[in-house]
Amino acid sequence: MTDLRSDDLRTEPVAGEAMLEQWRHVHNVIVPPAALSLEEVRARAERYRLENAYVGDVLVGCTTVRPPGSGSESGDGSGEAVATVIARVLPAHRRRGYGAALYDRALAHARVLGAEMVETCVLAANEDGLRFALARGFVETERYVLDGESDVWVDLRLTATGA
Repeated sequence: MTDLRSDDLRTEPVAGEAMLEQWRHVHNVIVPPAALSLEEVRARAERYRLENAYVGDVLVGCTTVRPPGSGSESGDGSGEAVATVIARVLPAHRRRGYGAALYDRALAHARVLGAEMVETCVLAANEDGLRFALARGFVETERYVLDGESDVWVDLRLTATGA
């Protein structure tokens, strides 16, 4: 396999059925307990910024930015505009700098949208994802299990030092 370098990474906003399906593939590989149908991805694409990441023609990951005002307002009564930023990299392409590049891009977009606070959500079983978030200054705010489910989810908030 050719070595795919992070400086060759390109991102594209999701547009069209093929890209929706690619985004869906990455999402469903990374978070199988929350697997989405194509129709659910279409609905997300209307509310959030979804991007796919490629090195050459190889799909390596995707991002989601839920902008402030999309139901992500701070629950702590502060009234801050909260965005949710999620970067996903397929397991075969991790530890090459793609996650950092995707995260930086998504975070910058959230800031342009007026985010005063940034959060993320990680499946607890995704140890790589948790390490990644913690290394970037996120702190755990809550662990929970959705009704009728058994998988543990972790909500994290970016600290001022990680911003």
